[in-house]
Amino acid sequence: MPPPENRAVFLDRDGVVNSPLIRAGKPYPPATLDEFEILAGVREACQILKTLGFLIVVATNQPDVGRGTLARNAVEAIHTRMLQALPIDHVMTCFHAGAAYGDPCECRKPQPGMLFQAAEMLGIDLSKSFMVGDRWRDIDCGFRANCITVLIDWSYQEALKQAPDYRVENLLEAAKLIKKLTL
Repeated sequence: MPPPENRAVFLDRDGVVNSPLIRAGKPYPPATLDEFEILAGVREACQILKTLGFLIVVATNQPDVGRGTLARNAVEAIHTRMLQALPIDHVMTCFHAGAAYGDPCECRKPQPGMLFQAAEMLGIDLSKSFMVGDRWRDIDCGFRANCITVLIDWSYQEALKQAPDYRVENLLEAAKLIKKLTL
């Protein structure tokens, strides 16, 4: 079997692609299409990444579905709108509630399962790929998958478990950094 050839930029969804809803210093996902707002610069960032030849894969935890507080069809409607608006190649979603709720899995970030699944499905070389996220779970996931990690730093009231390889203010800045690192 030949080695994987594709490079990818894995993006967390909430806080990277779209505006998070901030409550008490912590981010929350949109629950409806009306709350879903693509952040400024995201379209341009995706175009830069596509021009560089990267696959763009969104890897998002959506545990509220597993917890019964958010309908799966609401998440899927948000993803449909996101895919219509942006040149994203694939969306990986973990709907599990999490181990604290008796619903452990290998795909919920910080576990790297979604990245491993995408790599197998799309022929991605994880060592030549990036994980861009706004929370410690994203950074830990990227490290566990052997990706270069980029934190979009919103200054949440939440500690990181380990330092990211790079820190930026938004996805456009991340895309420009990735361009600089890979050219």
